[in-house]
Amino acid sequence: PIVSTTIYFYLYITQIMSPLPPLIPKLDAILVLDGDGNRLAGKYYGDFMKHAVGDQTPEDLRTTFEKNLQQKIGGIAARPEAAEVVTCQGRTAVFCGGGGGGSGNDVRVVHVGPPSESELVLAYLCEGMYDALTQLMGGSADRTMVLDNLELVFLLIDEHCDGGIILEVDGTKLAGAVLLRDEEGPTDSGMDMAAGIPGQAAAQGVPQGVTTGDMTLGQAFMVARQQFMANMTSRDGM
Repeated sequence: PIVSTTIYFYLYITQIMSPLPPLIPKLDAILVLDGDGNRLAGKYYGDFMKHAVGDQTPEDLRTTFEKNLQQKIGGIAARPEAAEVVTCQGRTAVFCGGGGGGSGNDVRVVHVGPPSESELVLAYLCEGMYDALTQLMGGSADRTMVLDNLELVFLLIDEHCDGGIILEVDGTKLAGAVLLRDEEGPTDSGMDMAAGIPGQAAAQGVPQGVTTGDMTLGQAFMVARQQFMANMTSRDGM
């Protein structure tokens, strides 16, 4: 996987300023939480919250961790470009979002890292993913929009981080990579017809039985991509 140029720069600075070998920033978890602290999407990496403790399953431990985390961040709204930092159960957690108050941005993106990880690095990573999320959600990271487009959110997490290792940070590049991967998902058979009219979906990219007013944001992005590519092809053929 291609690691972001910014991450390489961070590694270079670490190397020239420290006699120790540089370490790639690593995460213990990425969480997408609603305003009440409920997990909408997320992934845990490595051994963090992986093994049962007593009669508590890993999912029980994760739920407890997220509840404790919500108690600390519940009343804090973090600006997209200025992540906030808290400590929860010995881990460093940085987050963006959580504005609420009618603004619609009630969803928080949380990056959890080991206590030895730089807060500034974690904040930079979190801000990049939150930027990509708001772009994918049409500029407003609210609970309903995220739930309607969970596939895009999980693709975003995978493009951002693999096994706890950061792959890309730039919000625009992340959003673009997610849309490209999402385009590869649907089969051609679902795009052959729209509202029972042969050939119309091929021209407009509307899934069968779905009107433009009923499309999710992901489907709308797909339509826009197909129309753009069709226009470019026809122009090149002129």
